[in-house]
Amino acid sequence: MTATFTSGGVRIAFSDDGAGDGAAILLIHGFASNRDVNWRYTGWIKALTEAGFRVVAVDNRGHGDSEKLYDPACYPSPLMAADAGRLLDHLGIARAHVIGYSMGARIAALLALARPQTVDRLVFGGLGMGLIEGVGAPAPIVAGLEAASLADVVDPVGRAFRQFAEQTGSDLRALAACMRSARQRLSREEVGRIAAPTLVAVGEKDTIGGSPEGLAALMPNAEALTIPRRDHMTAVGDKVFKAGVLRFFGVPA
Repeated sequence: MTATFTSGGVRIAFSDDGAGDGAAILLIHGFASNRDVNWRYTGWIKALTEAGFRVVAVDNRGHGDSEKLYDPACYPSPLMAADAGRLLDHLGIARAHVIGYSMGARIAALLALARPQTVDRLVFGGLGMGLIEGVGAPAPIVAGLEAASLADVVDPVGRAFRQFAEQTGSDLRALAACMRSARQRLSREEVGRIAAPTLVAVGEKDTIGGSPEGLAALMPNAEALTIPRRDHMTAVGDKVFKAGVLRFFGVPA
């Protein structure tokens, strides 16, 4: 069931599943996705609630059922991290595990830096050294989103994101504004200050996220997981990814 709250004047949608007294997990989806596509349809919410967790999944601003904004100034990654933190406050959750995928991993990292007392364990899915080095130029994606139709998009990266955005029923104009703003890189020093135990999981064939081993090596309490035979789009719901996360959270195999 969809619920909403207001974060800094922006309406943010979320779902809240599982046992009310179980340890909480916050799920933060990737760009052009939403909480259902990223987490519910892939079986994540089912797997985590069956393992006894309370699972909160947010629709990032501009995505899913959350408010659509058309000014890039509304989408800096720290603002999106603040939305996630305010959601936990709204629900009275003082501390939670956080799983982010792709853009959601970047948001999770910023949340951990801004509010370390709130984050128990972290999972960065689909984002390794790309957190520091970047994940490619935004211009082809913006052009793909703003093209008159999918048929007009020639660039393969722009075409892939436009196609995915159409499949998820996204607001293309809002996504273009988000893409112009949200891809903040972190420095090596910032990454080194993330003290929460962290799992960095990236698909073996992922050409976007960057090395999970490289990022984990820069962090004081992190480990890497390579998801076999998966790329950036197909790693999200992979069973190896899920099993690795459950193990990381201490769930018996």
